[in-house]
Amino acid sequence: MYTTTKGWEKFIYLVTWFVQGSSFLVPRAYGVMHRMHHTYSDTEKDPHSPHFFKDVFGMMWHTIIIFKSFKTGKNLPDPQFTKEYLPMWNKLDRFGDYFLTRLFFVALYISIYVVFAPNLWWFLLLPIHFLMGPIQGAVVNWCGHKYGYSNYKNGDHSKNTSPWGVLLMGELFQNNHHHQKDNANFARKWFEFDLTYIIMQGLNKIKVIKLKSFMIKKPVSALTVLVH
Repeated sequence: MYTTTKGWEKFIYLVTWFVQGSSFLVPRAYGVMHRMHHTYSDTEKDPHSPHFFKDVFGMMWHTIIIFKSFKTGKNLPDPQFTKEYLPMWNKLDRFGDYFLTRLFFVALYISIYVVFAPNLWWFLLLPIHFLMGPIQGAVVNWCGHKYGYSNYKNGDHSKNTSPWGVLLMGELFQNNHHHQKDNANFARKWFEFDLTYIIMQGLNKIKVIKLKSFMIKKPVSALTVLVH
């Protein structure tokens, strides 16, 4: 979708680790799985299709097993999924994936709640913070391939799930994304809104990233101007 300099790549990588915290996902392993997901969408080779599992927990456990095997090198992915560039920072990956590092973030989240939570009921939100990365992935891959409408016939079960597509900053416009996976703008219709794309346009303007030219062509409606 875009290119960036090595310096900005390192900065984005570092911020990704810090923001994900206890649920940090090694980017290269996740990148391989995402490429597999598009190639094998909703088939038995798809690492996270909801159509082969009774519930979201079974789907995510299957995904975790595949992710860990790629992360550790126990299983090597098909070369077609690694021939294109994948960002790597081995030292940060090892540090971010280290048990004590994850435990530090867990302690940090708890301490913030101790200081700021109005009452004990708020502490029930803590598991969401601990596992935000996997939870977000579960919501997108389960709902985005089961519930909603389709703008395109992609040969899979990908859906656009509104209004949640808007609330998840465009991520749940999965049917649009699977139709044109390299397009940074996940929105197509006038009522679809992709906040991430606006952010990417801003980063493009200040030259942090460089969007591919075909992605910043004139959109089809007034709203899609604002619309990954």
